[in-house]
Amino acid sequence: MKAIILAAGIGNRLGPDAGGRPKCLLRFNGVSLLSRHITILATLPVTEVLIVTGYRSEEIDGELASINSGLSATTIFNPDYRSGSLISLYTARGFVNPDEPCLLMDADVLYHRDILARLASSSHENCFLLDRDFIPGEEPVKLCVRDGRLVDFRKQIATDLVFDYQGESVGFFRFSGDIMGDLMRRAGEYLDRRDNEQPYEELIRDCLLEYPQRFSFEDITGLPWLEIDFPEDLIRAEREILPRIEGQ
Repeated sequence: MKAIILAAGIGNRLGPDAGGRPKCLLRFNGVSLLSRHITILATLPVTEVLIVTGYRSEEIDGELASINSGLSATTIFNPDYRSGSLISLYTARGFVNPDEPCLLMDADVLYHRDILARLASSSHENCFLLDRDFIPGEEPVKLCVRDGRLVDFRKQIATDLVFDYQGESVGFFRFSGDIMGDLMRRAGEYLDRRDNEQPYEELIRDCLLEYPQRFSFEDITGLPWLEIDFPEDLIRAEREILPRIEGQ
């Protein structure tokens, strides 16, 4: 199994609270998010990791060189990192093996290691992570479930969509090699028509809606995690999330 970590973004919404660093280099109890990712991945059946960098990429390279996990991890630079996450995903297209599953991860998440372990060991070939304990609003990327099946995946859900319940997507995914290849093909098509402003999640939604029978999810409700987007997330991470994961 391979893993791709998307870590190219600037993190404008954090403002000066990020200290000018890429979000994957934010430290909690002295440990960077990147180091936490690599350390956890090294305990899973993952053989190779690719980190897509952009903003202040040399600092990420330096941090990666200091992590002694025994896991093969390299970076690839996206020079157009200011133009959206879809381009960052497409930058990793040469890393995809059609015969090998792949984890796809956002770099700006602080989480309990059991979340990633649940994903890597899932019996579902193409798997989302769903947390039913979330605050509704425009910001969370939502997963909608009807009759035990996923029926949509988006921030803005159509008002007439029928579903039994919804949860927030963690931002980590497991895909088969052929679905990863499909995502890369779709990314190329988006870029060909200059539709690069769409988030990469739209590619995943396209696949889900076309092949709904091929996707499922793991419910990780109750396990602590937080995507770091805003200054208040840094406070919550320190006060609420970190104490719940430090004993892992």
